[in-house]
Amino acid sequence: MPDAPPASGARIEVEGLTKHFPGAAVPAVDGIDLDIRAGEFMTLLGPSGSGKTTTLNMIAGFEAVTAGRITLDGNDIARLPAYRRNLGMVFQNYALFPHMSAAENIAFPLRQRKIGKAEIARRVANVLELVHLGGYGDRLPSQLSGGQQQRVALARAVVFEPRALLLDEPLGALDKKLRESLQLEISRLHRELGITFVFVTHDQDEALALSDRIAVFRDGRIEQAGTPTELYETPASRFVATFLGDSNVFTGHVRDGRLDTGWSSLQVPATPTNDGPVALVVRPERLRLTPASDGPAPGDNVLPATVTDVVYHGAFRRVLVRFDGGGTGQVREP
Repeated sequence: MPDAPPASGARIEVEGLTKHFPGAAVPAVDGIDLDIRAGEFMTLLGPSGSGKTTTLNMIAGFEAVTAGRITLDGNDIARLPAYRRNLGMVFQNYALFPHMSAAENIAFPLRQRKIGKAEIARRVANVLELVHLGGYGDRLPSQLSGGQQQRVALARAVVFEPRALLLDEPLGALDKKLRESLQLEISRLHRELGITFVFVTHDQDEALALSDRIAVFRDGRIEQAGTPTELYETPASRFVATFLGDSNVFTGHVRDGRLDTGWSSLQVPATPTNDGPVALVVRPERLRLTPASDGPAPGDNVLPATVTDVVYHGAFRRVLVRFDGGGTGQVREP
């Protein structure tokens, strides 16, 4: 807690982790491997039904493992019940007891562990200060805002000093401004507590803003894992490129260092290792608009297009275009 040195985080490894629900044609999680380093902020990112929440629930012990291993600091916990794993958990719906005050909700896991009353009072007071809710301990959940309720849920999950905290879309029910504010709070908590965070979200911006590393899920498998910069700048697949951030995609065949799309020819930075069709992904901020009357500079790639719409976002404009050869794209401008 705030008056103690940061705890060391736990290393969580999953090997060949599989979950097959009865009657399902395909596994929800299909033999994934993932090494979550001690003390890091790892985000499981993907669309609905991709397996990320099922993976988190198997780590937490809420879902039984069909096959594979889950280890916590080298100890296999895959068959341990959830209450013996000593992992903190935060849910999207807060899961607070409505008849208990904020302080009583936070104290609940300590009472379950038979902690003494004086120590419970000390820890609850400390963790209320940690989540900036000092003075709110006597309030019922119904007397708190959504953001304050989520802070209570966070406090309850860390009050017993777990070495890892699992968060299942904890900000999904909040409005944009409050969501962004609590993102900063979660990032601060991670730094101050020094424990491992495993965070599930389908929000790409949230994943990029919070994570040390991101594992992108698709159809029960991990498509790619890496730092936010690695995934955004060097995606391993078209799915990762298009799921994590906006993209313009041009398809065709590469010949002599140029991509022939059938309607344009573009110089490309690398030659593919196969002779099949390839996809060139260009981020909207890497394109710029110039009037058709201005000639291209030597070496520039040029794609004739017509502006179809301009969307104002405050800090930038998103310009939607229709390429002369067919298809649409977008350009991001200051």
